[in-house]
Amino acid sequence: MKDQEPCEILSILARDGRTTAETIAKLTGKNIDEIKSSIEQYENEGVIKRYNAVIDWDKAGFDKVTAFIDVKVVPARDVGFDAIAARIARFPEVKSVWLVSGGSDLRVIVESVNLKVLANFVAEKLATIHGVTGTVTHFLLRRYKEDDVLYLEAESNERLVIAP
Repeated sequence: MKDQEPCEILSILARDGRTTAETIAKLTGKNIDEIKSSIEQYENEGVIKRYNAVIDWDKAGFDKVTAFIDVKVVPARDVGFDAIAARIARFPEVKSVWLVSGGSDLRVIVESVNLKVLANFVAEKLATIHGVTGTVTHFLLRRYKEDDVLYLEAESNERLVIAP
């Protein structure tokens, strides 16, 4: 961590990318020009990769199949896992790729329009990559919280009160 100001700015933007420089200046007590300059520097340096909205696709009426795929690989000489991870990351179906510890090497998140298309991706594209030795696929059944956003609806208390 460099100092407190960048951490504050980045933390605020991570919670809500639409937060204006004016609001950040009020929240941090910093000069608005300093805030704008810091944000521009973060964008130019690639610290801020992009701004995005968190969409509840179920509420929007779109069906998506999401899978978490654990991938075992044989690391390539001189580049380790990077070459295979980069190849996997280039597929448009792939939303995330991480090097992880545990029983597998890579964790891949894939989204698809249906189960058949996703199964074809795993069988025909992912599993056939040179260096991939195995996959284990887990399907998302229900989303409760993602990116600090709760997907749970507030429960209404419809039970009757029992009093003596």
